[in-house]
Amino acid sequence: MAKAIRDCLLEWKLDKVFTITVDNASSNDVTVKELSKQLDMWKTNMMSGKHLHVRCMAHILNLIVQDGLKELDASVTRVRNIVRYVRSSPARTLKFKQCCAHIKVECTKTLCLDVPTRWNSTYLMLDTAQHFEKAFDKLHLFDDGFSAYQCSHLCEDGGNAGPLESDDWVNVRNVIEFLARFHELTKKVPGSRYVTCNSHFEDVSELYCHLKMCLASEDGHLRKMAQQMQEKFKKYWGEPEKMNKMIFIASVLDPHNKFEYVEGELEELFGEEKGKKINAEVYAYMNSLFGEYLKKYSTESCPQSPSSSTSSNNTSNSPSGSVISASKIRTKLSIKKQKEDNGSGGAKSELDKYISEEQEPFSEEFDILSWWKTHAPRFPILSELARDVLAIPISSVASECAFSTGGRILDSFRSSLTTKYVQALICVQDWLREEKNPISVEEDLKYLEELKLGKL
Repeated sequence: MAKAIRDCLLEWKLDKVFTITVDNASSNDVTVKELSKQLDMWKTNMMSGKHLHVRCMAHILNLIVQDGLKELDASVTRVRNIVRYVRSSPARTLKFKQCCAHIKVECTKTLCLDVPTRWNSTYLMLDTAQHFEKAFDKLHLFDDGFSAYQCSHLCEDGGNAGPLESDDWVNVRNVIEFLARFHELTKKVPGSRYVTCNSHFEDVSELYCHLKMCLASEDGHLRKMAQQMQEKFKKYWGEPEKMNKMIFIASVLDPHNKFEYVEGELEELFGEEKGKKINAEVYAYMNSLFGEYLKKYSTESCPQSPSSSTSSNNTSNSPSGSVISASKIRTKLSIKKQKEDNGSGGAKSELDKYISEEQEPFSEEFDILSWWKTHAPRFPILSELARDVLAIPISSVASECAFSTGGRILDSFRSSLTTKYVQALICVQDWLREEKNPISVEEDLKYLEELKLGKL
């Protein structure tokens, strides 16, 4: 894998890699180490590759929630069974619709099945099913086989969940409320429009607080789920030594946060003593990284000394070295002034100046990239660092989807589609995603049918 990536980088004429975002497969650890060695050979491995490896947040989040869902109680299993019953045949679906019409259920959503390997599909299944509670309670009046199915149907584990009980919907709503935060974050993180990683650490901190709050819940099922999730959370985000420091630095580079927020959240996550120690390590690492950028961009911005031939043309006929031209004097003065401004003390003051300034007031419409573009003249070196850090993708989902789109459109059952039709399908898919109110096939099935028949 490392060799293939290296060959691609050579073909694309790219020899500078800031970070690599991958999922949690153990083979990826080896790949990133080998790539780090290759970058060392090219002498382009910044900070010896200490921040090269970025773990995909979406994959970690999926592992955390999957562990919690292992503790799903019987209430969720019963709701899953009745949804499967309704969706198992058109005749049952029709009877369910008749029941909904009779008791005047206003929800227009369509019941959806869940996939065991996708926890968010379980959340969507429960979230939709809760709106049809009254319909399920009366379904036995419209469908004679419904009650018998609940009593006789065997689950995946071979057991019988039985019919719905009085407190099942209460338990389901508690699970929905618990998973809602994870679902929102799951939609946010892999989004292709989510381009900056400054809220990565903030999201991690909020998840920790959410789990901590659920551990104190009176609901025993929620406590079990939260406990399982917290164990997995600690595996990936509970050991700061294994965490990429770019997570913290990206948050520092957010004018809303800076070190005040990062230090507070570190103390919340790891305790006061350990939090302060980690904060000091992050500050030291950020200073070292800033020093790398200082050397790079100061060298590029310094004007070059005139060549010997140019100097000889601008000097008088005095012996070599005895008289210095006015142009060379100005060049030396310019370099001296730049060293005074951007030297060790000046460079440090640029970073310290940013950190010591007041935090920006919080705003939902705040554009961090525009902020750094506007303040680039004040922080010329630091803005270059911010540009690279904020561009780090915290999830590999968007790129994985891009590579797998063709396989989803042109599978073994649709292999006769022409290039033109495949292109049209992918374009329409992108257009639908661009809608301000995206169309959901499951939820808007009635609307799509009327559109197809030309009734709209």
